[in-house]
Amino acid sequence: MYLDYCRSSFSAKTYAEKRSLFKRLFKTIAPAMPVTDLKPAKIMTYILEQKEQRSGYASNKDRKNLVAGWNWGMKYMDPPLPGPNPCLVERMAEIRQPRYVPPEEDFWKAYAIAEGQDKVMLLAFLHLAARRGEIFRLTWEDIDFGNSRVRLWTRKRQGGTYEYDWLPMTRELRKSMLWWWEHRPIKDKPHVFLCLDQIEFCREYYGKPFEHRRHLMNRLCDKAGVTRFGFHAIRHLSASLLFNLGYEVSVIQTILRHQSPNTTVRYLHSIGIERVRNALEDLKCSGAEVISMPVNHKQSG
Repeated sequence: MYLDYCRSSFSAKTYAEKRSLFKRLFKTIAPAMPVTDLKPAKIMTYILEQKEQRSGYASNKDRKNLVAGWNWGMKYMDPPLPGPNPCLVERMAEIRQPRYVPPEEDFWKAYAIAEGQDKVMLLAFLHLAARRGEIFRLTWEDIDFGNSRVRLWTRKRQGGTYEYDWLPMTRELRKSMLWWWEHRPIKDKPHVFLCLDQIEFCREYYGKPFEHRRHLMNRLCDKAGVTRFGFHAIRHLSASLLFNLGYEVSVIQTILRHQSPNTTVRYLHSIGIERVRNALEDLKCSGAEVISMPVNHKQSG
């Protein structure tokens, strides 16, 4: 029942994540077991197994989805699932790898290699600080040339509801979008960016909006001779550029379209490390003399 709800309320990616969780869970816990027999110890055994087999981060994501699913059952099932929630076990320790944010010059090197709609798409990612799905979902109705603004739709909100925000369109992006509007080879499709590759494994997707486009950035980065980065790294790059230009967190939050400023602060945390480094470097000796201390070789300890 919870998965049926998720399928109708969340993105396909979120639904697939939750469905995969339950497939893994029911390899450890018998699906026919009475819910009253599900105790925290059984959930903790599953979570520990996932930590060993996958990672602490992956096990915590499973825990989060289990808690959400049981809470939903306590509220909406008839009869409701019993409380307290047995999935509220301790979180696992995580080793989070820092996200790679490309140097600005590496982005422009990859941009220089791109052609046609790929060039327009990369500029849209940078100038809108957009998520991949937001760019792939763009339609020409979302491009308001008259008011120089772009409407971005997202599901990254409470309850999975599609919501939109209007962002200003920079002069450079507007110029690029106008060029693509006039030169796009397929005129009768609503989406701004479409699969135009005629190679064999892309032929069935020709004229359809993108879903993943995994290989584009790898190809561009390899040709440009820079470290590989993806679409989401460009969003981080936009945030870092705005931060280093001195814009307030509230402004960056609006551009990133985060509901909570805490999310923006976490986003900027790794960038802030460099600000801390610069501040520490400013703690100079101010001309004070460095005194050499004599070493007493007879002193012990």
